[in-house]
Amino acid sequence: MVQDTFDRDLADLMPAQRWRMWMDRIEAVVFASATPVSTADLARIVGQGASIELLIKDIQAELAGRPYVLTKGAEGWMFRTRAQFADAIRAAADVGPHLLDLNTAEITVLAAIAFHQPLSRDGLKDIFGKDISRDLIVRLRTQGLITTGPRAPRRGAPHTYVTTQKFLTVFDLQDLHDLPHPDGLRDAGLLD
Repeated sequence: MVQDTFDRDLADLMPAQRWRMWMDRIEAVVFASATPVSTADLARIVGQGASIELLIKDIQAELAGRPYVLTKGAEGWMFRTRAQFADAIRAAADVGPHLLDLNTAEITVLAAIAFHQPLSRDGLKDIFGKDISRDLIVRLRTQGLITTGPRAPRRGAPHTYVTTQKFLTVFDLQDLHDLPHPDGLRDAGLLD
């Protein structure tokens, strides 16, 4: 039997040192993870009764003024680069498959699906007054931003589309309630 030697509680440290070590552990785990880290996973590396939320707030306070932030998305905690550095990153960094190059039509259709889901192609046609190409839908599905949603229980009912967890993560949303209110978008001139 393998004995667990990981010391979560760090009882031999002074309280301030223990807190610092827990902060460092959280930061290290989130930094090293290829995917967002859940609060439950972070709770496994700190002492019982330690507040993940307070530890995160202290880390976020330390990161003020840095070019990146610790943020919570739909799937967990992750580091995100501040938007003001996007051009520099595109100019010099190897961002690999993480960069989504969405055109205006794709963003518009994605927004319609996000706000009105589940939404069929006929529903998209009603919104835009024209058919939306299958290729556009396929591109959004291939990028993992939408998937098929529920169908009506009648025979031959059309497919519907809904956003995915990846959509939430890419747009830094915890859930669909974090979408901006359409009235605010209208006021900003982003909606007709």
